[in-house]
Order: sequence, then C-alpha cells, then structure tokens
Amino acid sequence: MAWTALVLAGLFEMFGVAMINKLHIDRNFKALALLILRFGASFILLAYAMITLPMGTAYAIWTGIGASGGAILGMLIYGESKDWKRIVFIGMVLGAAVGLKLIS
Repeated sequence: MAWTALVLAGLFEMFGVAMINKLHIDRNFKALALLILRFGASFILLAYAMITLPMGTAYAIWTGIGASGGAILGMLIYGESKDWKRIVFIGMVLGAAVGLKLIS
C-alpha cells in the first residue's frame, strides 16, 4: 500500500506542477484551489508512504515522478522542446527511481 500511495503522491505532485503553469495563465481562484489541493494530497500521501518506506527512497521516487512527469506534461500540453537528449535524461531519472524500488 505504501508504494501505491507513493506513486499517487508523485502523480499529484506532477499535476500540482502543471497547476502552477495554469495559475500563471488563468490567475483565478479555481486554479489556485486546485494547486493547493493537489500539492496537499501529494504531501499527505508522501507522509503516509514514509511510515513504511525509507525517507531517502520515498523522497527520491516522489521527486523523480514529479520532475519527470512535469517535464513530460510540459512537452505534451505546453509545447516544450521534445529534443531526444531531454527524453534520454527523463528516462534516466525514471530508471533511477525504478532502481531504487528494486533495491528497497
């Protein structure tokens, strides 16, 4: 259950980051409320996962999902660069997260 909570925390982190961009575009209360709710859910799920999982592993995987997911959302939704080097480094971040799970 802790790993499920951690993955969900990473996904909420990723969508929270996307809401930061949405808030810069829209500047309305709905975007702000969604940003706060998504980051809040992310922190709560991360805290729950860290009851069972080691802090270093949980934090690394959480930030890896958030950072990689944010970069991928930026490419898919906001038209950011899809350069092959960027994709390789995103893959490296995700590979490191998988490696941490395998050794934990």
